[in-house]
Amino acid sequence: MGKPNILIDTAGMDNDRWLECRMHGPLGDIPYTVGGSDVAAIFGVSPWTTPLELWLIKKGRIKPPEKSNANQLQMGHLLEPIAAYWYGQKSGNAVTEDTNLYQHADHPYALANFDRRFTRASDGKPGILECKSCTYHKAGDWADDAIPLYYELQLRFYLAVADVDIGAFSAVWGNNPDNDLAMPEITRDRAKEDIIFERLEEWIWSLENDRPPTMQDVKPKLALESLARIYGSSQKGLPTVEFPGKYEKSIRKIAMLQEEQAAKKAEIKKLEKEMEAHSVRIAEAMKAHEHGVLTTTSDRLLIDFVTRKTRRPDSKALKEKYPSVYDEVLKTSESRKVKVKIESV
Repeated sequence: MGKPNILIDTAGMDNDRWLECRMHGPLGDIPYTVGGSDVAAIFGVSPWTTPLELWLIKKGRIKPPEKSNANQLQMGHLLEPIAAYWYGQKSGNAVTEDTNLYQHADHPYALANFDRRFTRASDGKPGILECKSCTYHKAGDWADDAIPLYYELQLRFYLAVADVDIGAFSAVWGNNPDNDLAMPEITRDRAKEDIIFERLEEWIWSLENDRPPTMQDVKPKLALESLARIYGSSQKGLPTVEFPGKYEKSIRKIAMLQEEQAAKKAEIKKLEKEMEAHSVRIAEAMKAHEHGVLTTTSDRLLIDFVTRKTRRPDSKALKEKYPSVYDEVLKTSESRKVKVKIESV
């Protein structure tokens, strides 16, 4: 291992140029690159991107999808210096900015920008700091110094590129740094690092030899969302796909589950009708009251009959009274769902 190469200082660089540098290096002479945020996707553990989608982006066959949470991403960027500040305050370590784009000494495809660097106060050792932010419902992912796997892979990749032995996170999710901040640390692990770079070498080979990855081991919901982004809307007039026998098990399983789902929906509707029938007498007795109780020798039965109000636009009235406004605010959504129908031959 050796010290990384400094390719370019990205300070003041516009986003398009930064993306160019990240994709092929500042001179455009690196055919395929891997950045820290790519590693989790390559391992199939990213919550946002599948290996196939990333592969197609790296090959230039599709464009990166537009981010639906652009404001949230911008907020995360704005919170970086806050996370860095509180890490420095609470750890006592000296935090510094580093705007260089680095290249791994032995793996030229491996490029990295670091959020911050730090120097550990206790022994002067250098480290890499990653600044993260999340919502309250994701705060549990950082409980007891836990680190989400997709972020751990990113930081271990950075330690390898930077050739340093310690890394840390500063993750914020609220406005109280005493309670809403996690600062877990990791130490460089050469065995894990070897596993990471073995997978990355395979990934680069797949790009060079035009061997796209499959959706195997990707979470089904993410895989379907990704396929929808990759292939877009269904197209009328295309020929019927003839499936080989290896797909029979999955196709029959879908058909069976569809039948089971339909049966359960019918059972739910039946139960709802029975509940409505029994509810009539109770509603008559409740009149305008919201709560009732029936006390027995063993328990108390508590009854609620509360009016819940919801406010939502009346789309029919909006269309009739303000047709131009209706057209402006009308949102088109698309979905595709696999359905199976079995026909006798």
